[in-house]
Amino acid sequence: MTRYTAFFVALATVLSVATASPVVDQSGSLAKRESHTGKATWFNVGLGACEETDVDSSPVIALSTAIFDKATHCNKEVTITNPETGKTATGQVRDACPGCGADDLDLSPSLFESLGSLDAGVLQIEWDL
Repeated sequence: MTRYTAFFVALATVLSVATASPVVDQSGSLAKRESHTGKATWFNVGLGACEETDVDSSPVIALSTAIFDKATHCNKEVTITNPETGKTATGQVRDACPGCGADDLDLSPSLFESLGSLDAGVLQIEWDL
């Protein structure tokens, strides 16, 4: 049993190093990720503020207008977690949300459903940008 314990400790060490890797942005440099806590709602997507047309089945995110900057955030990937269930999903910034609080996100129906039920309407979330 000691051999198995040593194996699992070594495996856990390797996995923790692999998951703790820094984030590299599109230019190849290290990117600083900002963590946020807020609420998620959902909306029917279409032509967004990034001037792209999407459909409800796409993993689309609308950032609050307090944070949204077309030049900086359009097409950026965002990781979202529902802390109540532990479910995590990734979406792409494609729109702005004028009705959202600064740390809130508006999600396409398919992205919202990957974190919780559409019937809930609002979810508490944690997300990184």
